[in-house]
Amino acid sequence: MVEFVSAQVLLSILLWAALVVYGFSSLWWIIETFVLSHGWKPDSTEVWGLDDIQVRILTIDAEPVVQQTVNAIPDGLTDVRVIAEADIAIDGATVHVVPDEFICDATNKGRAVEWARRNVACDEEYVLYLDEDTLVTDFTGLPDADFIQFTEKPIYTGSRLTYLCEVFRTGYQFEQLGFHRLSYPLYAWGGGFAIRHEIEQEIGWDVATITEDTNLIWRAAKEYDLTYQLVDLRFRNQAPPSVKSMLKQRRRWMSGTVKDDYLLPLLYRPLYFTRIIAWAFSPFVPLLAIASYLLPGTAPGVELYSLISTALLGILFVYMFLGVIAYRKHPILWPIFLLLTPLAVVLHAVGALWGVVRPVEEFEVTEKVTAETIEEVNQSLEEGEIQNHDGTERLLRESSDAYETHIFDD
Repeated sequence: MVEFVSAQVLLSILLWAALVVYGFSSLWWIIETFVLSHGWKPDSTEVWGLDDIQVRILTIDAEPVVQQTVNAIPDGLTDVRVIAEADIAIDGATVHVVPDEFICDATNKGRAVEWARRNVACDEEYVLYLDEDTLVTDFTGLPDADFIQFTEKPIYTGSRLTYLCEVFRTGYQFEQLGFHRLSYPLYAWGGGFAIRHEIEQEIGWDVATITEDTNLIWRAAKEYDLTYQLVDLRFRNQAPPSVKSMLKQRRRWMSGTVKDDYLLPLLYRPLYFTRIIAWAFSPFVPLLAIASYLLPGTAPGVELYSLISTALLGILFVYMFLGVIAYRKHPILWPIFLLLTPLAVVLHAVGALWGVVRPVEEFEVTEKVTAETIEEVNQSLEEGEIQNHDGTERLLRESSDAYETHIFDD
């Protein structure tokens, strides 16, 4: 009888501990998204023009992909540089090849941008970094801030499952609306951000990390009273073309940020820890709700436990709902995406859990596809639409009034 009671107490402690950890992370997301977001303006005044910006696009040797990225850059952005690992020919940009003999503490992508920091001249106020697959939209200038983060909107590339996960992730990233209230923004998307050239020169990229974008902003926040601005232009990047590539991507993200958490002050550590647990173990949230109903009496306050665990389960659907809002999906499609939320939660978390259990040390570039492939799999795209996009309007001219006949089209 004593052993049974002890087991019951232990199970109760574990269930409540899991609920508290995930509950804290969810509560903080709500605070960021709906409270700390106060003061954020979607149409922040543009103080700096296109002639105040140098663009740097990072690639290994993906010539066709980079060319479509350069084609989408507005004409007013005249100083466009491609930082590559191999000699490629790009119209409309100056290509700089990182020498094989260049050695520094940074590796892979970090090594390339560190070489560029030291060797590529820049007289502009800002450096705008883009990934090789980033297509800019509605870009006409920058607000006055030290670090400007652009929002993203991954485009469908052929895998329904990875696209579903990206819609879910986009909804979760609504928390970025509150990052301007934080001394340390919790992460950065390297596929579209601008940083003052002076700050980048001072901070540098010469550190061993596989998540160089988040590492940079954390180090900059440590050294400066960093001003942060989120600009909601929804730059288009590519959803991973396969589940395998997505899992590797998520594994790298989790591995790198866990390794770099020493850069955060102690005040941020509990928040950061609960976020890691919440992301990697989010598929277990339904089990908490199920346990409260199947094991009545296991945990003290079982009614309260059932209520909280069910509410936390509901928040997962809120992430997906905000994702379909960001993608401007027609309301008739909302129930389909919401019903697929559990699948998105599991797939989105597997790679993160993999990164917690077996962290990766090497940077692996996520596979990209050509503009022709994207236009072929997206029925709403006409032939040549991506190649002809000039960055002065939203790609695909999305409209909340437009009925989408194909669920995975943008």
